Formats: sequence, structure tokens, C-alpha cells
Amino acid sequence: MPFYQLVCIAAHYPEYKHIKDLVTRAATHILDNGGVVRKLDSWGTRTLPQRMRRAKTYYNIGDYWTMQFDASPTTLRGLNSIMRHDPRVIRWTSLKVGEKVDDVLAFVEKTADRSRA
Repeated sequence: MPFYQLVCIAAHYPEYKHIKDLVTRAATHILDNGGVVRKLDSWGTRTLPQRMRRAKTYYNIGDYWTMQFDASPTTLRGLNSIMRHDPRVIRWTSLKVGEKVDDVLAFVEKTADRSRA
């Protein structure tokens, strides 16, 4: 199974339950389809770099979160469908990090070392 990283910007609500339900729904979809969720990370609430529109609503603030997971391409298509149809999601992207275990282990080493420049 390939290793993916999902980066998502969700609409900001005063209650925490909306973001929790969205993350739970995404993670449950992966687990129910034989995938593995490796890491969930919240980047917090931030001002968006520009005003964004989704479902006829404009947003200036969003909740950023990421999820690293192993899943089949079919499961990834289902996850993209969930994100597309959920009104709480402003933007999302899925990045394919690696195909084999060696790619996943070397994930950290692939970043550019700017101290040498």
C-alpha cells in the first residue's frame, strides 16, 4: 500500500466538535477499508493567505490539519470524495509520499538541508 499525506484546511467553527467529526470521518474511512493511519497533526487555526470560497461561502480563517496514512488507491479516491462533498472542507490535497517501506523510512531524509547553502 502506498504512503500518503493529507493536508486539509477546514472551515473554522467556535466549537471543536466540527473539526473532530471531520477528522474522525476521514480516519474511520481509511481504517474501515484496510488502511493504517500513522499520524494526525493539527496546525491550529490560522488566517488564510487569501479569501477562499467553498459552497457559496467565503472564508478568511481556517483550521489546518494533516494526516499520514497507508491506503490503497481505491480508498484514496473514496477519501477524496468525502472531502469533496463535505461542506466543512475548504481545501485539501493528498500527497503520495512513497510506494515501499524504504520510501517511508527515508521520508525525513528527502527534505532539503538549507544549512549547507
